[in-house]
Order: sequence, then structure tokens, then C-alpha cells
Amino acid sequence: MAEELVLYSNPMSRGRIARWMLEEAGVPYSVEWLTFEGSIKAPDYLAVNPMGKVPAIRHGETIVTEAAAICAYMADAFPEAGLAPPTDRRGDYYRWLFFAAGPLETAVSLKAFGMEVPQERQRALGCGSYGTALDTLSFAVTRHPYIAGDTFTAADVYVGSHISWGLQFGSLEDRPEFRAYWDRLKDRPAHIKATALDDEEMHRQLQAAKG
Repeated sequence: MAEELVLYSNPMSRGRIARWMLEEAGVPYSVEWLTFEGSIKAPDYLAVNPMGKVPAIRHGETIVTEAAAICAYMADAFPEAGLAPPTDRRGDYYRWLFFAAGPLETAVSLKAFGMEVPQERQRALGCGSYGTALDTLSFAVTRHPYIAGDTFTAADVYVGSHISWGLQFGSLEDRPEFRAYWDRLKDRPAHIKATALDDEEMHRQLQAAKG
């Protein structure tokens, strides 16, 4: 019997990354929806993720948190989906997956909160500067059709999600190479389905909040 796979999420969160990844993997799963002002801080969920944040997945007895880790785990747990390169060709796959999870997100977050690190202190941060992070992202998305080569992988789910949101909300500069990269990803059936499912739940929650 296959191990149960559960996604813990909220449709207005990074849980959308995990949902897309689950749809790319093409395996059965269920969803436990959490609310930011309630169940996400309840003891039952804090036993899953003490941070009280989403997404998280439970696969049998295995719990994985952090969206990048979920992408990497799912690719390894379901190799038949072909979402990770062969082990000896994973350099770019790991490199850009964790670049987006670390330096890129940090730089974008600092910028969004109006925090500018003095130039003489930038080397103390893993992200350097906002400009350097974006120039590096430009380099990453123009080397190959996909982030790790000629084939779509789990790393594209994660990097692509960051670029999509950055362009949508203005936290990334609107560079042609970012648009071109996202255009190669946005119409994937798994992304379309995942977005529709999360949008449906988001609208349900918003209507419920209105009473």
C-alpha cells in the first residue's frame, strides 16, 4: 500500500509552490488547509512544523518543511516523474534551487522591507546585494531553456515560482529574461491545475471571512 501523502497549506502562501510540485509528481495526495490566525499555530500543527508556517508535507512517517526541500524531496521520492537530473548532473539543479531559497529570497525580502545594506557590509551577507542577486538570477535563466539544462525539473518549480511572484508583485525587476523564462513554465498543465485548485480555496476562504 502506498504511503499517505498530505500537504499542509494555505492558498495565500508558499504552499502554492508545494502544490505545483505535487501536481508535477502526479501522485495522489490530500490537503489540510490551515488558517493564519488559528490552526497554523495550533499544537497539532506545531508538532508538524514548530515554526507554525506552511507548506509542509507528511509522506508516511516522513515530514518535510520548507518549499525548496519539499521540491527536492518529492523529486527523489517519486523518481518515475523525472523531476531531477541524474545524480552526476545535478550541479545546476542544486545550485539554483538553493540559490533561490537563500540569497535570492533574502535579497528580495530586504529590498521589499526597505532595508539597504551598506556596500562595505554586503560581503557579510550570503545574498550580497539586491542587484548582484538579480544579475545572478539573470545568468541562471539564460544559460539553458530550463534552470538545470534542457529538461524541466523540480528546481524550475521553485525558481519559477519566485520569478512569477516577483513579476506579479513588483519585487523583481521586470527583465526580459525573467519574462522569457516564466513564459516557458506558466502553461504547464500541472501549474495550471495547481493554480486553479488553490484559487478555488482562496476564494472560499475569502468568502467565509466576509461571513
